[in-house]
Amino acid sequence: MEIDSLTAPSMMDRMTSLHETRLDQVLRRLKGSGARRVLDLGCGSGHLLYRLAGERQFEAIVGLESCGDSLLQARDLLSEYLHDAPDRLRLISSSYTESQPGLGGYDAAAMVETIEHLKPGALSAAERVVFAQMRPRVVYITTPNREYNPLYGLSPGQFREPDHEFEWDRARFRLWSQGVARRNGYRVVMGGIGDHDSEFGQPTQTAFFTRQE
Repeated sequence: MEIDSLTAPSMMDRMTSLHETRLDQVLRRLKGSGARRVLDLGCGSGHLLYRLAGERQFEAIVGLESCGDSLLQARDLLSEYLHDAPDRLRLISSSYTESQPGLGGYDAAAMVETIEHLKPGALSAAERVVFAQMRPRVVYITTPNREYNPLYGLSPGQFREPDHEFEWDRARFRLWSQGVARRNGYRVVMGGIGDHDSEFGQPTQTAFFTRQE
């Protein structure tokens, strides 16, 4: 079936819509978990933090980001919250691949479209810091589903963003997530976000980890 290029949404429009849908879904999952103290690991320019800050349920919110430019954008977006409630919302310039002894004991952590920016060799460090050191009660991870990329018009091996180090198919992400859960005393439920295709699945794939007590 041919699609009229004048009326079909562009890839950028579709990605923007997916981004908003993804953030809304993450917010719902974190609210539904009953969390009150939340980490946004790899918070970027702060769009999830902005949603979290608008919910009274969350009493302590921390954004962790290693990119200085993104952190400046987050500070600008969140300036009102940072000024009015500095004890409730914090931004930290650092990475979740580095030891974070002060960030243990939180109820939940979100890692939204961030692991694919890591060098593959850094994944073990991220696992150690997040799941063995921080050990939040729940962790929600989202990452691109590589299988869906042809529906965005991408060629084999082409990534959605030029700074992605990898993009996994569903089987690879499931294998990694199950290994992380098994090694660290969590259980994990796989899922997805966005329009579902019978062959390729959903554009965003998710893993929701719950710590086993």
